[in-house]
Amino acid sequence: MQEKEMIEFVVIVESSADARTATKLADRVLVENIDWLEPEMLQHLFQWSGLEENTEHSCWKNISHIIEREKESGFQPPRFLRRANPRQQTLQPDGANTIKILNLVSYLQKTRQIKAVLLIRDLDNQPQRREGIEQARSEHINRQPKLEIIIGTAERMREAWVLNGFIPSNQEEGQILKEITTQLTFNPCEESHRLRNSLTEPDRLRNPKVVVEKLTGGRMEREQQCWEETSLEYLREKGDRTGLTAYIKEIEARLIPIIESAE
Repeated sequence: MQEKEMIEFVVIVESSADARTATKLADRVLVENIDWLEPEMLQHLFQWSGLEENTEHSCWKNISHIIEREKESGFQPPRFLRRANPRQQTLQPDGANTIKILNLVSYLQKTRQIKAVLLIRDLDNQPQRREGIEQARSEHINRQPKLEIIIGTAERMREAWVLNGFIPSNQEEGQILKEITTQLTFNPCEESHRLRNSLTEPDRLRNPKVVVEKLTGGRMEREQQCWEETSLEYLREKGDRTGLTAYIKEIEARLIPIIESAE
C-alpha cells in the first residue's frame, strides 16, 4: 500500500531565527487548541517546508533565485503578474513578490501536498508591507487547489515578539530590565512597539535586538524560552501592538481546520 504523502506548510521568512519563532509558536497554538493533539504527534501530521524540496523554509531575499531554479524543472511563471483583477489598485511593496510566491506554490501543489503557506515579515515601520501581502492573499484566496495563506508581520521586527514573552527569571534579569526601563522611560517588554531600528548612539538602546541581547545575555536558549515557555495567553495579551496577537489568531483561524480535518 502506497504511503500517504506528508502534508506540507511552506514557510517564507527573513531568517532562520524568524522561522524557528514562527513555527514553534504555530506548533504551540495547534496543540493548545486541538483536544486530541499531543506535541509528539505534530511530526507525523505535517512538515514545515521551504519552496524547494528538502528545505525547512525559504527567505524573501532568495525568491527570485528560487523561481529561476524552478524554471529548470518546468515552472513557467505568468508573463505578467497573475492577478485576479488587474484593475485593482497598485500593489503595495511585497505584494508583487507575494504573488510570485503564490503562483509558484500553485505549481508545486501539482506534485506536493502543500496545504498552507506562512508569510512572515518584519514591518520595520513600513505598514505598506503587510498591505501588499494582504492584497496578494485576497486575490489568490479562492483559487484551486485550495491554499491557506497565513500572514505574520512583526512591528518592528521579530525581536519585539521575543520581548513580548520575556519575563525575568531571576533577580539579575529583573534588575537589568529595571535599568533599561529607567533609561528608556518605558518598559520595552510592555511596549516593544515603541522601540526603533537605530544602532547608533544615543538611540542604540531603543533597538529591539539590543534590548533582547542585554536581557538574555546573548543566549539563544534564553531567548527561545520567551516564545517556547511563556504562556500563549500572556503572549496574546502583550503582543497586541507588535503583530504577535494577530499572528496567533491567523494560526487559529487558518491552520487549525487543516489539522482537524487530517485526524
